[in-house]
Amino acid sequence: MTTKGTETNKKEDLLIKDRKYMWHHMSKHNENPMIFVSGKDSWIEDVDGENYIDGMSGLWCVNVGHGRKEIAEVAASQMGTLAYSPMSQSHIPGIELADKINEWLEGEYRIFYSNSGSDANEVAFKIARQYFAQNGQSTRYKFISRYRGYHGNSIGAMAATGQAIRKSLYGPAPDGFKHVPPPYCYRCPFGKEPSSCQLECVSTIRDTIEWEGAETVAGIILEPTITGGGLIIPPKEYVTKVRELCDEYGILMIVDEVICGFGRSGEKFGHQNFQVKPDIVTMAKGLTSAYAPLSITAVRADLYNSFKDNSGQNHFRHVNTFGGNPVSCAVALKNIEILENENLVERARELGRQIERKLQRLEHYKVVGDIRVFGFAAGIELVEDKRSKKPLSDEKMMKVLSVCKENHVILGKNGDTVPGHNNIITISPPFVLTDEELEKVVASLECGLMAIESE
Repeated sequence: MTTKGTETNKKEDLLIKDRKYMWHHMSKHNENPMIFVSGKDSWIEDVDGENYIDGMSGLWCVNVGHGRKEIAEVAASQMGTLAYSPMSQSHIPGIELADKINEWLEGEYRIFYSNSGSDANEVAFKIARQYFAQNGQSTRYKFISRYRGYHGNSIGAMAATGQAIRKSLYGPAPDGFKHVPPPYCYRCPFGKEPSSCQLECVSTIRDTIEWEGAETVAGIILEPTITGGGLIIPPKEYVTKVRELCDEYGILMIVDEVICGFGRSGEKFGHQNFQVKPDIVTMAKGLTSAYAPLSITAVRADLYNSFKDNSGQNHFRHVNTFGGNPVSCAVALKNIEILENENLVERARELGRQIERKLQRLEHYKVVGDIRVFGFAAGIELVEDKRSKKPLSDEKMMKVLSVCKENHVILGKNGDTVPGHNNIITISPPFVLTDEELEKVVASLECGLMAIESE
């Protein structure tokens, strides 16, 4: 029979090993990390037997929820059939997934498999540069992205990322990555109000293209909505206008759907909210709901033609040992099947409407500066006071999250992004969240806000 003392000793033994051997992501040395042991639907359980609503779907990724045995069974079956095959050749799950992704994108794209969102974006940059070089425009090597945006941790993807803290001590970045102000209506970089806005956030992209020389720009990369950088939602016309700029100047539009894809936006992909067709689409996270590592760089089919020439070095010279692993592809297919059969994209859309309504009751708190909802993702920007919009201190931000945790809800915040502006609480639960659980999420946040306002 297991005793409480035995369980306590087991936990302490695990923590001793963790402190001795583990290097945790995105955090200073953590002496007492939460140790999770299981998950079911929207809940995760720690080693103490405490259960929490996973209000961030892990890292914006467990869209279909935890503990899906049908996904585990598919993975086990594929492992027993064909566990590995390099993508220099092909395999059935990879072919079937490429077909399904084209169906979801509502277009014709060539699918290149990798492991992570960073990988997928690196591939996009290399493909874009090689495409132009092979079509007589070798001067096109630059990429334009937005401040506050995030595109990955690898060197090229980090260069495209517009978050100063993420890059600190890792420079210099490779040449060719330029940044423009984000479409940040709450803190408009151009000092405008909605009534006076002339979409200067688009005009500055045009200016950058012309100042850099249009003949030097290969692509513009953007998330449909900036997510990890603070859930910054663009004006309705913004993405369409960027598409028009790309067409005007012959620039490739690269849409980073790593977070916004697979239902998070309330549509299959975030760009579909704006009725645009990207030239290149990158995706990961919700592709498998994080049950296995996999990412995709989807390239408009006609762009692929310049890579088909068998002479010289026109083929794409990029390989990824584990990219497109047949087990991961089988998992992705099952994940998409669940999204379709359980109408989870539609459910995400409905949950987004609900959370937008529920969050309105937080507007009267003096620390709540702005509430932003995109699909089933929310960002609540907290401030010291509404007039100055001074970002809430890190200590108070952590207090809010701590109170939520005490109420058995795990939420997130934008971290290590822009100095002094890591003040946005983020909410991004699995799509299987119930109405009652959604109320618990919002109620826990309200408790956190009350706690810091009562101090």
